[in-house]
Amino acid sequence: MPQHTPDPVDVFAWIDAAESARAEAGLVRTLRPRPETSTLLDLASNDYLGLTRHPETVRGAREAAERWGAGATGSRLVTGTTELHAELERSLAAFCGFEAALVLSSGYAANLAAVTALSGRGTLVVSDAGNHASIVDGCRLSRAETAVIPHSDPDTARKTLAAHEGRALLVSDSVFSVDGDAAPLADYAAAARDEGAALVVDDAHGLGVLGEGGRGALHAAGLAGAPGVVATLTLSKSLGSQGGAVLGPAKVIRHLVNTARTFIFDTGLAPAAAGAALASLRLLQREPERADRAREVAAQLYGRLTASGLTAARPDAAVVSVRAPSASAALQWAADCREAGLSVGCFRPPSVPDGISRLRLTARADLTGDEIDRAVGTILRTAPAGATDR
Repeated sequence: MPQHTPDPVDVFAWIDAAESARAEAGLVRTLRPRPETSTLLDLASNDYLGLTRHPETVRGAREAAERWGAGATGSRLVTGTTELHAELERSLAAFCGFEAALVLSSGYAANLAAVTALSGRGTLVVSDAGNHASIVDGCRLSRAETAVIPHSDPDTARKTLAAHEGRALLVSDSVFSVDGDAAPLADYAAAARDEGAALVVDDAHGLGVLGEGGRGALHAAGLAGAPGVVATLTLSKSLGSQGGAVLGPAKVIRHLVNTARTFIFDTGLAPAAAGAALASLRLLQREPERADRAREVAAQLYGRLTASGLTAARPDAAVVSVRAPSASAALQWAADCREAGLSVGCFRPPSVPDGISRLRLTARADLTGDEIDRAVGTILRTAPAGATDR
């Protein structure tokens, strides 16, 4: 007698409800492959210095791939370290003012490495509420006690550290990716130093934009190379490539080589990405004015948009954040800008810790005056009801 085969259970049926809830809240995210060339004016990427397509950056990637191959072939501790990786690490450390550096496959991996390897059970990690998701995930994976303090609040950081006995870590972005505001690094450093804690700073949005010639926020604050300070950064923003790095005292870097799981168990950065980043770094050293220009463009965007009634956060680096009335309004605003030939970022929950949706504009050093005019005009022309105070 034939046996009845029951209908299979849809074990992912719960996803349908989750998708419906996202759609109703205006929080659906989709992938949009970009073409090789585009007529869109780009204010959405993190290519702050306009180096991603610069001939020298591209040539650096091409020559590295031709010399070392398309992939790293293995983890950094096996076959994935080339002489090119070592040269990039020396150059990054020297440029930013640190004793040593370690290159990883992404900025995300760099933050996970630094936070987890420098903390652990019995350690207190004090984390700014505005920190990037990679820091948040590093705290979760660290098995340390984590205290999230209010955004840019050095007094609470100091009190929290003072109440803890034992090893501690204060972690913060240098420039926060949502509003583009700078952390109170000097005050954070003083709190960490006075309370015997290490300071770890994610300088992803500071490198190439802040500090002398783009040497970063820690260099600007006089903290580069300080014994209790560690920096993380990404090679995918101002340097127009891919990858991340941790910079700090040589003994910290040696410790990460031996303990950081996102370094030990991950394939090394592809040689092409290392070559591109090194070429961009050399270009920035020859043309330090690119950092000043990126900040200048951000100031112009902010000044003109707020003068026309939009609400925006004053930029401390190259990110200009413009508030939208709602998540759905932000999504439609970004779509309308795109239809008009302008690509802008759209930040909505859960990417924004305060729940306020925004257009996120990234200033680029290579934007012309006409392009700035075009961008401002498009944003104002497509602004939804309730976006302006006039």
